Amino acid sequence: MTSLTNRRPGLARGVRLEWDPVRAGHALLYPEGVLLLDPVAADVVRACDGRRDLAGIVELLAREYAGVDAGDVERLLADLSDRRLLTDGRTGSAGPAERSGEVQAGAAGATGWPGEHPRPTGLLAELTYRCPLQCAYCSNPVELAAYRDELGTAQWCDVLDQARAAGVLQVHLSGGEPLLRRDLPELVGHASRLGMYTNLVTSGIPLDADRLAALLAAGLDHLQLSVQDARRAEADRVAGGRFHDRKLAAAGLIRASGIPLTVNVVLHAGNVARLEEIAELAVALGADRLELAHTQFYGWGLRNRAALMPTRAQVDAAAEAAAEVHRRHGERVEIVYVRPDYHTGTPKPCMQGWGARQLVVTPNGDALPCLAAGQLPGLEVPSVRTAPLAAIWRDSAMFNAFRGTAWMPEPCRGCALRDIDFGGCRCQAFQLTGDASATDPACRWSPHHDTVVAAIAGGSRPAPIPRRAR
Repeated sequence: MTSLTNRRPGLARGVRLEWDPVRAGHALLYPEGVLLLDPVAADVVRACDGRRDLAGIVELLAREYAGVDAGDVERLLADLSDRRLLTDGRTGSAGPAERSGEVQAGAAGATGWPGEHPRPTGLLAELTYRCPLQCAYCSNPVELAAYRDELGTAQWCDVLDQARAAGVLQVHLSGGEPLLRRDLPELVGHASRLGMYTNLVTSGIPLDADRLAALLAAGLDHLQLSVQDARRAEADRVAGGRFHDRKLAAAGLIRASGIPLTVNVVLHAGNVARLEEIAELAVALGADRLELAHTQFYGWGLRNRAALMPTRAQVDAAAEAAAEVHRRHGERVEIVYVRPDYHTGTPKPCMQGWGARQLVVTPNGDALPCLAAGQLPGLEVPSVRTAPLAAIWRDSAMFNAFRGTAWMPEPCRGCALRDIDFGGCRCQAFQLTGDASATDPACRWSPHHDTVVAAIAGGSRPAPIPRRAR
């Protein structure tokens, strides 16, 4: 637990305390996360102005609450510090106790949410699947023709309105390459005015000083920049062009602007041996966060699985390298290392549960519980063009198919981890077994785990097939 001795906690850079009129409560919004607060916790956070120490915070709270326990306050502050939401001194922002946003409480508002399902907190807005890069691990669909009829500006703004009314507090603007949308600053501004935390996920290739300035003026909160490798030749080979130096230039613009930066790196057989070298580059670029995530095999990544799959020796070496990176830079940079579930025997908690926290809207308006769910047979894909987003979230067969735990077969149903890993990934289960309700074969207890073992064993390593827009 973090020691708060002699510290004057304030919100960390990139963290915002926001009033949520939909839930009639406060939330901490930060890069890649949302934390809902009860009223007492919100008052504790509001007291963290970077000037008061623990005693001062307790004294302030005692004016409102009887019997304030300094130990309880210290434990809460330590937990928030450990999550990197508080720091010594104030650099984040705290909104008013209640802000008047553009959220309209109606059928999906604070007083009208029928049913037992929780409200969503995050929206992945896939604005376009157009992209200048050709990364073989891309999770975009292989067949892109169905997504060329992209939602227009007004349609995306309506999606954002509906998402916010349903409870969404954070929007990830992604693709493809979202910077290819000329209306991106308008969409950022609209989401910002709704009180949403805006996160741009980009290759950085189309970014220049004027474009970045427009996004910052619109209210962009955080930027996630993808990097393919630490070495120019290898990075350009994966990306399919001379892009590495342009990414470094984009990172320089981002660092100079002061906006929080996450550097995201997809690890695979071709670059995983350079994990430490890649991490050093990210630190040099000024990253606040570094995500080192092994390839997840969807879309183009699945097509290239044999080319991308690391060996057991590579995975073991990567774990040691990630630990060393954390020891070296973990105090200054948040290091997120996502292990490869094919090798660990433990399935990933996909989307933190099917239809539990997050949803995806694709360029053509399809609404999905996760990026790859559109491939699952027997489930009609709902669209925001024809149905309200709140109704899709609450009532559609797609979003209800694997909610909760009742759908689970054994061994998931009787497993103590069922509320932690949620049975693993439904799309991965379908891809490997043909049955979306099967236990994720990544799990060592799955009756289909041999399919994963066979994939790891591999054989000859073919050349990767570059992602193509077609």
